[in-house]
Amino acid sequence: MNSAPARHVLILGGTTEARRLAEELAGDPALRVTSSLAGRVAAPRLPVGQVRIGGFGGAEGMARWLREHQVDALIDATHPFADTISSHAARAAADVHVPLLALRRPGWVPGPGDRWHSAGSLAEAARLLPDLGERIFLTTGRMGLATFAHLTRQWFLVRSVDAPEPPVPPRMEVILDRGPFTLEGEAELLRRHRIEVLVTKDSGAHATAPKLTAARAAALPVVIIRRPPAPQGIPVAETPSEAATWLRTTLA
Repeated sequence: MNSAPARHVLILGGTTEARRLAEELAGDPALRVTSSLAGRVAAPRLPVGQVRIGGFGGAEGMARWLREHQVDALIDATHPFADTISSHAARAAADVHVPLLALRRPGWVPGPGDRWHSAGSLAEAARLLPDLGERIFLTTGRMGLATFAHLTRQWFLVRSVDAPEPPVPPRMEVILDRGPFTLEGEAELLRRHRIEVLVTKDSGAHATAPKLTAARAAALPVVIIRRPPAPQGIPVAETPSEAATWLRTTLA
């Protein structure tokens, strides 16, 4: 008796959760997992299993890939701020009638002593900075630095995985690094560079959360950029285990 062919699962990845999900599914003989990375990082951390790198060519290109590779389920485990690819995934999945799940880690929640200022975009964050301080720790990644390029009075400490490209703020120092980061290291970074304001996106990642604790201890204001809304009507899981359960239930 022939066994049923493995069901093909496409994970839109690039996050810790996506890698953990690929690991969790790797040993299941009933599944064939492909992880897709955007290719924006020069040396990405690769998940286990089959990997493709690069864009799809919009929602239409993704739908075509889903059809050609006979994908049975799609999991969007991209960064919470990757709203373009999430929108494309929702459209492509609907066009091809492939079940779609969004895997999104929970966002950060302010605690006692936090001095958070909410911003809906990088541009709004830039407008807040002149009233908050002049030495800025900017941890929003290398994309979008042009939004802060007009701020000539502020000095920026920018941390990113890869080196940023102009236009960038004229007064800037770059640290090339990636998490996880320690509380001790983040506190020392704030002290050494005499940081007055922290700017970050609400990524919700444990690996980068120590900067928020360090900023709280130093009584620093923090500009938190809110997440873009997720596509409507798409089920959401908060952990890789929840996503794996949804997948096996959906494909049963």
